[in-house]
Amino acid sequence: MSKQESWTSAGSDDARLACPITPVVDIVFSRWTTPILWTLHREGRMRFVELQRHIGTVTPKVLTQRLRQLERDGLVLRTYHPEVPPRVEYEISELGRSLAPLFAKLAEWSADHLDSVETARLAYDGGTLP
Repeated sequence: MSKQESWTSAGSDDARLACPITPVVDIVFSRWTTPILWTLHREGRMRFVELQRHIGTVTPKVLTQRLRQLERDGLVLRTYHPEVPPRVEYEISELGRSLAPLFAKLAEWSADHLDSVETARLAYDGGTLP
């Protein structure tokens, strides 16, 4: 069974069958995942509070949930140091780092095209098309 077949059989809903990248989008582009991965890739190993400060408005509960999911998915590594007080650090895994070219391409697309998207939105909202 190919990877694509296993992806489509694992989630047999119509969206997954129609688009083979749907599982990747579900994993990587859910709320807060991209800023977490981006920050860990850029800044390196970080403690929870440092990561929260870099990301900004994410709540501790949500950050904990997202980090657990990213650890489960193999994209983030969690290291527990049994000290007094205990210390926990997070870092992006090799699997997570493999997303760097994708993020770089998306950042390039963003720089090249977000102005056009905004122009199109303004034209649409104003009732005139460009």
